[in-house]
Amino acid sequence: MKFTHREEKRGDRLLDVLTDEEIGLRLIVSRLGAELISVARRDANGKWIGFLNRDNEIGAPEKGWANHATVMGYYLHRIKDERTLYRGREMRGGTHSFLRGKVWPAVKPAQDGELTYRITPEDFLPVEYPLRVSLDLTYRIDGERVSTTFRFRNDEPELTAHVGFGLHPGFAAASFDSFRFEMPAGLYRRHFSPTNYLSGETEDIRFAGGEMPFAREKLPGSFILELVDVPDRTFTFSDPPSARTVAIDLTGVPYLT
Repeated sequence: MKFTHREEKRGDRLLDVLTDEEIGLRLIVSRLGAELISVARRDANGKWIGFLNRDNEIGAPEKGWANHATVMGYYLHRIKDERTLYRGREMRGGTHSFLRGKVWPAVKPAQDGELTYRITPEDFLPVEYPLRVSLDLTYRIDGERVSTTFRFRNDEPELTAHVGFGLHPGFAAASFDSFRFEMPAGLYRRHFSPTNYLSGETEDIRFAGGEMPFAREKLPGSFILELVDVPDRTFTFSDPPSARTVAIDLTGVPYLT
């Protein structure tokens, strides 16, 4: 494998471009939010084919979702009136918490097909998260795979720190009606969240595997699924009109939304 890395400045954005030149696989990461803004393959004619929503575009769209693959944490969903108390200390913030709005320093120059970024307690305010916790985020090209790894360190080991984190990618499709989403067999537990707040109501779903068991027109709402007993954690997003297919390995991941 032959990897190349370069930094690119677009307006006020600093981007890292990591390419496996032999396989023809490329990642572009914005230091703002440490967000993947492109995952692309090079076709037989040398053209880059992007797999993310608005792949490699950083301007604001006229309408719709402006992000590509939001990094979420230290909580994932929404807190009422954008404030809460955690161990008696106030915490404020919007949906998905503060990571998406921070400029992440790179830990070291890209090497061995990896890009690593770090957030430490010096990079956020106590009102954003009241405990001292650090996070390393690594994107890696490994053959035909792209992996994302979150590594948390508790800088107050005498305390138990509760954190939630995740990745929120939007994959490209010709239209909302054209994509397919296939799920492996197993036992899922849906956590209901009317108006994007968890209600405490759940429903167990025993699924035989195949096309998602949800009506497409209901997908703009939240389907929060706990993977209770799902031995194979490989999910598949495909879009036949554009010939794009992405296999998503969620081994070790407890929830899928």
